[in-house]
Amino acid sequence: MKMKTLSLTLGLSGTALAAVLVLPALAQESLLPEGFGNPAETPAPRPTPTPSPTATPTPGSTPVNGTAPPPVAPTVGATSASAPAETGEEAEEGEEVESGGLKYDLPPGARRLLTRIGPLTPESGGLAPDAFGVRGQYAAAIMGKTNGQFASRWGQILLRRSLASAIDTPDTINGADLAAARAALLLRMGESIIARRIVQSVDYDRASPRLVAAAQQTYLANADPAGMCPYVPAGLAHGDEQAWRLSSAICSGLSGEAGPAGWAIGRVRSSGKISNFDILLAERVLGATGAGRRSTTIEWDNIDRLTSWRFGMATATAIPVPEALRTAAPSNIKSWTVLAPMTDMASRIAAAPEAAARGVLSSEAYVSLLSAAASEEEPAEAIVTQTDQLRSAFRLAAGADRYAAMQQLWGAGGTPAQSYAAMVATARAAAALPVNTEVGGDPWQLLGSMLAGGYDENAIAWVPTVSVGSRAWGVLAVGSPRPLTGMSAGAVGQFAGDDDSADTLRSKFLLAGLAGLGRLDASAAASAADDLEVDLGKQTRWSRAIMAAAERREPGMVALLAAAGMQGEWSKVPPYHLYYIVRALRDVGLAAEARMIAAEALVRV
Repeated sequence: MKMKTLSLTLGLSGTALAAVLVLPALAQESLLPEGFGNPAETPAPRPTPTPSPTATPTPGSTPVNGTAPPPVAPTVGATSASAPAETGEEAEEGEEVESGGLKYDLPPGARRLLTRIGPLTPESGGLAPDAFGVRGQYAAAIMGKTNGQFASRWGQILLRRSLASAIDTPDTINGADLAAARAALLLRMGESIIARRIVQSVDYDRASPRLVAAAQQTYLANADPAGMCPYVPAGLAHGDEQAWRLSSAICSGLSGEAGPAGWAIGRVRSSGKISNFDILLAERVLGATGAGRRSTTIEWDNIDRLTSWRFGMATATAIPVPEALRTAAPSNIKSWTVLAPMTDMASRIAAAPEAAARGVLSSEAYVSLLSAAASEEEPAEAIVTQTDQLRSAFRLAAGADRYAAMQQLWGAGGTPAQSYAAMVATARAAAALPVNTEVGGDPWQLLGSMLAGGYDENAIAWVPTVSVGSRAWGVLAVGSPRPLTGMSAGAVGQFAGDDDSADTLRSKFLLAGLAGLGRLDASAAASAADDLEVDLGKQTRWSRAIMAAAERREPGMVALLAAAGMQGEWSKVPPYHLYYIVRALRDVGLAAEARMIAAEALVRV
């Protein structure tokens, strides 16, 4: 079927923002780790129904174990994503020809198969095609039950890379359905750009009903109404009828057909099933195309939440979203805000620290965004101060002065996420700091900053300067590319003696990381576990699942189960989860990621 080429008269396509699609569970029982429970099924975000009368919806990589380049001033650059050290996944090779977010019909020889889907190959940083094994329904079920909010920044980075990989479709599932599960999880993680790449890896006329639903949410997330247009017929047949009718109206307007657009809008309004506010947003898009009959004023009064529809439509037409709604928005919507270049800079900067701490923004991308904000005509005073300190951390001649600037940034955060985001921003500057710089007796923040960017070879150079049992020593003990000498139960006990974390969780994480990496022999690990009163060998359905995936040599499945085992905050992650995560990742050849996750736990608890 030939699709009409749609023209956008006022730039209605974007590259990121808005939408969480939680697919129906594909398994009878939950595989979530103990302590997290079964999250309530969340309906796909959509226009909010009108209340009833009785009651009032990057490519590229930095080498792992690489030596830090010379200090440089923060510069404006392209957003990049990460893996050790911070590998991006927005590779552009093989992208199909597009126009306005729509693909042209392709000859049979150019059509894409459903047997292998995803933009990242092993050569461009992706995992092997068989990384998720052969149980497709099983993988999709776990994806559907994973909420996308992870304690570990490195866990997010690894899972994003895994989900973006060009993986083979098992015989047990339709390739379009597995792509839908991947895109939906990426949206919940805040990774709207990569979700779009997954959706676009399947020709629209081969999309299953689940992928059609995921496509609508993905294009809303990217503030690209035109991207939904190829899916409208299937959406009207299989999806939420009223939401797709609004999408149909928008697409008619984009192609210059004002009559059908107005008819569809009128039919939705007369149904009474959609909030008038959401209909007005659709009319605003139509007005931007020239197909609207009148100008539409958008008032956010009495609107209490930001849905994917509201976010996508408002962003596409440059309608300012009230600060209160942005602040109260879920974490993934905040990440979409950061990734959307059409969003105002103040909103992007406000959401950036959390996105950097979560792993949506790499160190380079975060610094670039701060630099761009500071270069605006009238930057906010707080941004000027922050970028001046960051520039000092990179540029000052004396190492001690650069370190002092870093300390100011680390101490300025009002929340744990902001504090860790500052460490992410200074990763490159920390890695370039001379080892002979005076940094005090326990420079754990300096080392944590290096490892936040994956500069483990730079970090290991500091081993002679740290004292056994200090927090900095603990970070190096699990984060260094080579085991430290003198590792014993006594050393772990010495670390525990100065541990000020609640319930000595930091010491338990140290033990879990060392044991998982095989850097502590069995007898020493058992002795330390007895002293700390922790059972690292606890057996649960989740622990058996992740170790079975490791035995099958399925790194993608291990990464997915590892992320599922780190949902929530670090304080909610049981030590035995970290042990199995580190051990399983090491077993499937992802030792670098295992080390970064273990070190991050010691830095953030």
